[in-house]
Amino acid sequence: MSVSVFCAAVCAGLAAWLLVDRGRVLRRAELLFGGGCGSRTAGPAVMAVRARLTGLGKEWFCLPVAAVLAVWGGSVLPLGAGAVAVPLVRRRLRASERRRVAERRAEAVRGLCDVLVGELRAGAQPAEALTTAVRALLRDLSVQELALVVAAARFGGDVPEALRKAARQPGAEGLVGVAACWRVAVDGGAGLAAGVDRLRAALRAQQDQREAMRAQLAGAWSTVVVLALLPVAGLAMGWAMGADPLNVLLHTPAGLGCLVVGGLLEAMGFWWAGRIVRGGDAS
Repeated sequence: MSVSVFCAAVCAGLAAWLLVDRGRVLRRAELLFGGGCGSRTAGPAVMAVRARLTGLGKEWFCLPVAAVLAVWGGSVLPLGAGAVAVPLVRRRLRASERRRVAERRAEAVRGLCDVLVGELRAGAQPAEALTTAVRALLRDLSVQELALVVAAARFGGDVPEALRKAARQPGAEGLVGVAACWRVAVDGGAGLAAGVDRLRAALRAQQDQREAMRAQLAGAWSTVVVLALLPVAGLAMGWAMGADPLNVLLHTPAGLGCLVVGGLLEAMGFWWAGRIVRGGDAS
């Protein structure tokens, strides 16, 4: 029990240190780059630091939870499970963050098409219209790629190539269509506004289709979550009936065997169900 208490104290201290250290990094970014991290006037560098720190360290909360279970069950096994869960949860959080960034970037590309069509129909020159529209992507694409696009538009450079380079980032693939429209308009004399307008309609239709698919998959995701929580509900029912399932799982050979086999089956089932649902979402 003393070992478990000591490990619990170490895990709690680690979690507190991570929270304090993240706040220190944010304050340092404010001093170096200027602007408040919580304000809309924060510079791109500060916003990049905050984006990097968003979700950073959340995976380490697995250790305090494992420490509580270790003290409660009088075993160090939950601490080992918590240590194994940290890299897995970190991978999951980073994948979710990359997906959210890609979605925001895709929305910014659709916004660029809206602004570009509006500027062109208002009588602006293509280079001026693109320079105005591309600034809407300042928070969602790297400053370097934006600088290449703006410089190419202002000084007669290869605008399609700059757009294709910016489109390499996840979620910005729609810029390839803008580059194609620009190339056709410059080489063939076709209307740039009409081409970008059709591209905008196609991107909106694709997004609507994706949202409809996600709405249909919401019920499947709920089923996956419910199935994943069933073992916890079983343990709660055991405690409610006066049993001590945690002690059986952690301190008896049969319980340890059930814990290992059940954990593996639970992980495999959750992974497989999530893969099926994600496959439908990706299609």
